[in-house]
Amino acid sequence: MSSLLQYRRLRREVQEDLARAQRIKDPSSSNLSAATPASNYEGGRSEKSVERLPGEEDFEKASLVQGVTVSRPDEKDGSIIFEVGWKENDPSDPLCWTMRKKWTVVVTCCALAIPLTMLTSIEGPTQEVFNTHFGVNQMAGSMTTGIYLIGTGMGSLFSGPFSETFGRNAVYFTTMIFVLLFIMAKALAPNYGAALTFRFLCAIFAASPMTVAGGTVGDIWTPMQIPFGLALVTFASYSGPILGPVIAAYASAIGWAWEDWISMIIVGVALIFVLLFQPETYSPVLLQWRAKHLRDLTGDPRYQTRHENASSLGKRLISNMYLPFTMAWTEPIILVFSFYLTLLYFVLFTFLNGYPYIFTSTYGISTSLTFIIWAAMMPGVLVALAMIPYIYHLTKKAAARAAAEGKSLPPE
Repeated sequence: MSSLLQYRRLRREVQEDLARAQRIKDPSSSNLSAATPASNYEGGRSEKSVERLPGEEDFEKASLVQGVTVSRPDEKDGSIIFEVGWKENDPSDPLCWTMRKKWTVVVTCCALAIPLTMLTSIEGPTQEVFNTHFGVNQMAGSMTTGIYLIGTGMGSLFSGPFSETFGRNAVYFTTMIFVLLFIMAKALAPNYGAALTFRFLCAIFAASPMTVAGGTVGDIWTPMQIPFGLALVTFASYSGPILGPVIAAYASAIGWAWEDWISMIIVGVALIFVLLFQPETYSPVLLQWRAKHLRDLTGDPRYQTRHENASSLGKRLISNMYLPFTMAWTEPIILVFSFYLTLLYFVLFTFLNGYPYIFTSTYGISTSLTFIIWAAMMPGVLVALAMIPYIYHLTKKAAARAAAEGKSLPPE
């Protein structure tokens, strides 16, 4: 819903920009509106007449539209395009949104991250009932968690590049629908193999918040503002695996499949929330929408964005698919942090099997209460979140010092 309203708002803004450009060119035609059909708009051409040689008058009209520049990408064949960009302080540019709108986007990303990362560990409390139902041992039963983590890693390789090609919301909406379908399929699985397969497929699509949410935050904040928004989304992503066992702590009493039904309810509510309140934040996609409105209203197909003019859709997708591997190979810090996060996940999910041995077998605490103890990890995450303002203060001082010396802020 929010994306649809955003799309229609961009069209109205384009109509106003065209009308303003027409008034500047011909003040006497103040009654002419950009909302009129392309055939009535002065200089507008139908698809049949676009083959005519462009004149200087066309360039003048295009250059009067704010945010549009005349570009000649290939001097050899004389081709000319009208490159569509953002006008100064454009309210539709995600970087120029109000603070209220930016924080709404961050909260929506958190509402996505918690339910979808919660799925990684929510099966812990019902593991014994699951093993008994399908007649497998504890080692085989724990594979539902292991296979989910493998699926998450594989899905991360695709969700990020797809969001850089088709937009953030297209990935969010599509993956969440598939997550709901595969959660339901796993709950209705007739055997252990089917349950494992559906769990793996669910993980591939549930990987989107951990990879795409960071891109969403980067779309709307400047580099000096990112630490606050990104820290909150990261906090939500780490809270999900901690809250999962707490939410399903007593689900084993009513059946192993109830952790799936509970997950479906929570993810479904999050999907509705995202559909209503999450706008598209990826600037190249928003500019493509703006260029499409310009083409529709003027009848001139030369209105294009740098993003879509650079290469075809297929080439952009392939290039984006290679990018994670290229960055991991050429940027050692990315590879180091990837291994560090892998180690953290190993430790965190080892607790799923370790807690019952420690608290249930040794201290005689019930299985349900054992998984309630998982909530004890939340204060540690909150301490890390509380350190962000202090680290930001140090970074801001370092940036000001470097600017005073005429230098750029050195990398960490």
